Amino acid sequence: MISSLVRRAALTHNDNHFNYEKTHNFKVHTFRGPHWCEYCANFMWGLIAQGVRCSDCGLNVHKQCSKHVPNDCQPDLKRIKKVYCCDLTTLVKAHNTQRPMVVDICIREIEARGLKSEGIYRVSGFTEHIEDVKMAFDRDGEKADISANIYPDINIITGALKLYFRDLPIPVITYDTYSKFIEAAKIANADERLEAVHEVLMLLPPAHYETLRYLMIHLKKVTMNEKDNLMNAENLGIVFGPTLMRPPEDSTLTTLHDMRYQKLIVQILIENEDVLF
Repeated sequence: MISSLVRRAALTHNDNHFNYEKTHNFKVHTFRGPHWCEYCANFMWGLIAQGVRCSDCGLNVHKQCSKHVPNDCQPDLKRIKKVYCCDLTTLVKAHNTQRPMVVDICIREIEARGLKSEGIYRVSGFTEHIEDVKMAFDRDGEKADISANIYPDINIITGALKLYFRDLPIPVITYDTYSKFIEAAKIANADERLEAVHEVLMLLPPAHYETLRYLMIHLKKVTMNEKDNLMNAENLGIVFGPTLMRPPEDSTLTTLHDMRYQKLIVQILIENEDVLF
């Protein structure tokens, strides 16, 4: 698993700056007053829709030039209006972190006081309280207070973490890799299946890979407390399968058909996190 070790070393090379590649989020824009393209430095002609602007970093370019701009978007926190429902790579680049800070903060809280809680991740917290946590992160970012003083029920925090993953516009296990993971899960031979899963993991964008790695290390800790919390890797797979991966097409039939494979993929990731990552 040398490639995995090399990748992890690259991800943790510098704790203060993470060079995750991100494409620009260009949208057609009407500029008031004279404007020049920041790619070719030529004037933008016309009265309306003269070019496109990246809604994440503010880069202004001709529509044609946007096809040639490198994937070097550096999101501006002032432009990121919310934490939930925000693209994962956009959020980590805006905050200059390895993983979404929601994931770090929630997992720290859960590991501090919830690993032995019976039915952890399976038992649901009150929806309105989970929504409160979501609004706290959207409003206060990394300063959001999710301590036991405010939310004594740990199931509210686990619910907020699961909601974060469900709200991602592109799931942690991306649409591009979804079918490859499902096909890997269908392989009968356990060793070949593990190798296939590992190969698909390498196709994930770095921020998605790192987030998944961190989550699986956490879920492995949850299973180590199974005697108290009654949650093993299979149970967690049932919970997190549809939370972490969704089919590209919004098909109820596909989702129902794939549920057992989604569960199996997460189960494999948890049980083999030390090998796969």
